[in-house]
Amino acid sequence: MSEVAAKHMTVDEFLAWAEGREGKWELHDGVTVQMAAEQAYHSRVKAFAGDALLAALRRKRAECGVYADGLAVRITHRRAFVPDELVTCPPAPEKDMETTTPLVVVEVLSPSTAAFDHGAKLEGYFSLASLAHYLLIDPDRRVLIYHSRGRDDVIETRILREGAVRLDPPGIAFDMGELFGD
Repeated sequence: MSEVAAKHMTVDEFLAWAEGREGKWELHDGVTVQMAAEQAYHSRVKAFAGDALLAALRRKRAECGVYADGLAVRITHRRAFVPDELVTCPPAPEKDMETTTPLVVVEVLSPSTAAFDHGAKLEGYFSLASLAHYLLIDPDRRVLIYHSRGRDDVIETRILREGAVRLDPPGIAFDMGELFGD
């Protein structure tokens, strides 16, 4: 990640600034941050995750939307993240550039972002009452680090290497292998 702007922005200013700009950008405490280029496998795992989520939602006939690399998640007035994959129920309005009500957020880990994904993003996403599931896919170790909101807002963490992944809500399931194109 590389910081490029000197001016601290609000999320509204950031969204106006980022529209049509090349690359993937996030807003970290008012500072724009361009995300690093991805390796091909990282990009493929993101696509597999999106496919798995979309297929599971279609099987369930859930009124949800799946978004890849584009819909920002507003955390605070100076913080917005753009996850690798995102699910909202119901779907976001077509013209929206952001949401404050994610249900599922997926990040594919890379060496340059892993610490931020495990720290500030974990905390930020779960500061939103709507978030039920935060999935961190580690493509190098082929594991899923699955954080979910339990009773009394306790965040539960599991590490999955195989088997079914169940997300309730919205009441869907898919196989771990789908995340890696198996």
